Amino acid sequence: MPSTDVTTLIRTELPRLAGSLRKVGELILEDPAAVTHCSAAELGRRTGTSQATVTRFCRAIGLDSYQHLLIELAQERGRGESSDWGSAEIGPDISPDDSLERVVQVVGTADLRAVQQTIDRIDLDAIERAAQAVARARRIDVYGVGGSGAVAQETETRLFRIGCAVRGWTEVHAATTSAALLTPADVAIGISHSGATRETIEPFELAKDRGATTVALTADSRSPLARAADVRLISSSSETSFRTGSIGARHSVLMLIDCLYVRVGQLSYQRASASLALTDHIAGAHAVKARRAR
Repeated sequence: MPSTDVTTLIRTELPRLAGSLRKVGELILEDPAAVTHCSAAELGRRTGTSQATVTRFCRAIGLDSYQHLLIELAQERGRGESSDWGSAEIGPDISPDDSLERVVQVVGTADLRAVQQTIDRIDLDAIERAAQAVARARRIDVYGVGGSGAVAQETETRLFRIGCAVRGWTEVHAATTSAALLTPADVAIGISHSGATRETIEPFELAKDRGATTVALTADSRSPLARAADVRLISSSSETSFRTGSIGARHSVLMLIDCLYVRVGQLSYQRASASLALTDHIAGAHAVKARRAR
């Protein structure tokens, strides 16, 4: 298992779990510290399930055994106690009476954890394969809607500046039309926190059928989007009150995009350098000049 918080893994996997398995996950998230003192049989009794169900839950989230879960919970608690930003006393909940100082601390902690967890679990081979495909692509489509649509547009902005023929699509009809025109010389990037957004999966799967290399950015490695991808880039998120997983994941997804963007720039150095040189003056040329004091 990657070096990342197991509670984050459980939060990520929980939406796809049902019935008794979901009950086990919810109780663990409710009080992770207490669970470290429970046997599998006791946890089964507390959730109204069984020891066998607890074992199935562990395997469902990618752990070898209940003992593996206990080790991960203990290590997560240790990391929290040794980190200035990861204090175990700072939970994800924000109440109406909390001070602005606590709000900043909770949000900052969540975002830093999400980015660090993504770094800890990053697949360097996947980044390299995605960057190689993007660097040599004839065309690059990027699909995303809602919050992921904003990330798709940001991906377009970054790659376009280094000379890539890229377009971000946030509307399913236009995205599907573009996907139908792709070839094996092209790349399609699908962005979805859940990996289950139909408006993103539809053009993504069509792009794959057309022979394009497909790259998925998602928090769920077993989602439909991930299963349809040739290359999977997996992000993490830490939720807080007022912020769903998709919002909390934005920073870690952008970190992955940044790594991909920089690597593509390295692989296409002459083209990227020439493109940046031709465009570097534009922002400065449109800056408002300060008025002289009279």
